[in-house]
Amino acid sequence: MAEIDINKIKNFLPHRYPFLLLDKVLDVIPGESIRALKNVTINEPFFHGHFPEQPLMPGVLIVEAMAQAAAILGVISGAESRDDLDNILYYLVGVDKARFRKTVVPGDQLILEVKFITVKRNIWKFSATASVDGKIVANTELLTTVAEIDS
Repeated sequence: MAEIDINKIKNFLPHRYPFLLLDKVLDVIPGESIRALKNVTINEPFFHGHFPEQPLMPGVLIVEAMAQAAAILGVISGAESRDDLDNILYYLVGVDKARFRKTVVPGDQLILEVKFITVKRNIWKFSATASVDGKIVANTELLTTVAEIDS
């Protein structure tokens, strides 16, 4: 599947600034994997407090960016129609085996790679890796679920 730009990403995710953490989907194979990009800039609101003298992207936000990529993979893999997207939300319900290996700083391009592992009883399991310049900065396993929202 071709690249997905920020305007189309906003069709898949309910997140908005400052919590929309994907800038572009580079490629996606439904039911298998997704690769997405997050440009990390000094203008990110979290850098004002984490840490002003040595800005570092919080690990929890790296995990959130991977989870947002997993949600897009889940939506595309589930083949929901556009009407269904208005009535569903993907929730992050678990983070297993999270490891942070290097810091992420302003100017980095964070590449997020998420691979589908399995689905059991409406719980989707993914492996996720974040890298900068080809070096792994974080990896984890993510558990998500889909819920219908009331209209």
